[in-house]
Formats: sequence, structure tokens, C-alpha cells
Amino acid sequence: MRWEGRTVAARAWVRLPSGKRLDLLNPTPFDWDDRDLALGLARTYRWGGHSAWPLPLSVAQHSLAVLALCRAWAPAPLSPLAELRELLHDADEGLLGFDPLSVIKPFLGQEFRDLTMRLEDAVFQRYGLQRWTAEQKAFHKRADRVAAATEAIHVVGWTRAEVWRVLKIRFQPVEDDPLLPTYGGTAWEPWAPDLAAERFLDELARLKALAT
Repeated sequence: MRWEGRTVAARAWVRLPSGKRLDLLNPTPFDWDDRDLALGLARTYRWGGHSAWPLPLSVAQHSLAVLALCRAWAPAPLSPLAELRELLHDADEGLLGFDPLSVIKPFLGQEFRDLTMRLEDAVFQRYGLQRWTAEQKAFHKRADRVAAATEAIHVVGWTRAEVWRVLKIRFQPVEDDPLLPTYGGTAWEPWAPDLAAERFLDELARLKALAT
């Protein structure tokens, strides 16, 4: 990158609500605080921002749902760090402020994949997380894809047949909202951003305290 005759390293700065600044191209684990992350995830929407409800579904609410599914399905209680890893599995999207549809990601190229991996690495370093084993990753992906299949029906408005035939999601959706027992409200209704951020931040703080 050239500027006024000089070659300079590429930068992609964002100013966060805390006042900290994050270079998306060269992130470090110290460039955001927990509230920045919670707000970023609560203001980043799944499904391209489309919804059959008045509000779209945030990545923060999705992350809590995946965690709830993993807790329900785990053959033994998950450790606080394992639960923290589930909660933060999409944290890079909150820092980037972008959750592309899965089928679009290959078209964004290797550079985009490298960018998201650098953000993910910074998240894992900050919160002391270990990479999934193959078995752990498969368990996580099941919860993530079941959440996606369920959101497609109950949040976006796809039919069950369309989820299988059009979206090609080969996982059975669940009937009951996994967040309802904890938070109440209306099943499957997307939360307002401030509420999603508050609930995500509370769970993040709780798990961090347990993991130390």
C-alpha cells in the first residue's frame, strides 16, 4: 500500500465503544474489552439481517443458543472453558461486524479466511481457549447446524422442506427454544440489541469467573 510516496503496512482500524481501537488486519488480544465484543455480536445479524419478526437475529443470541444446545446434549457437564469456547465460537464476527451467509464465504476468497482466522486466534489467546479436537468440533458443528436449521424455520420463515431441499442443511431442527427456560419471553423471538448484549456479557463474565 502506497501513501505520499511511501510504502506502509495495510491497516483497517475500527474505533470500538470502549474507546479502544482494533486493527482488523493485525489484531491483538488486547484491542477490545468484553462489552465491545458483546455489543459487536448483538449488532451483527444472522441470515443477512432478514427475519420474519420485527427484529433480525443477532449472533449474540445465536451464540447463547448454541451453548444451551451443547449443555443439553453433552454426555457429561462441560468445563467452563469448553462452555466459553462455545459461547465465543463466532466472536470474530462480532469484532468484524459481519456474518456472511455460509454459502457466500468461499466466494470471499482466502484473504477473507485469513482475516477471520487472525481474529479468531486473537480471541482464543485472550480468553485462554484451546482448539477443538476432531470429536469436539463435530459435537460443536452439530449444535451450530441444528441451531441454523431451527432459526431458518422459526426466525426467518423457511419451511422444513426448504431447509432440507433449498438450504441443504441436513440436520433436524428442534421444536423447543433452548433459551426460553433461562430467559423467558416469546419462543424464537429475536432480542433487541441492548438486551442481547447484556445477556451475552453476563454469561461471558460468569464463565470467565468459573474458568479462572
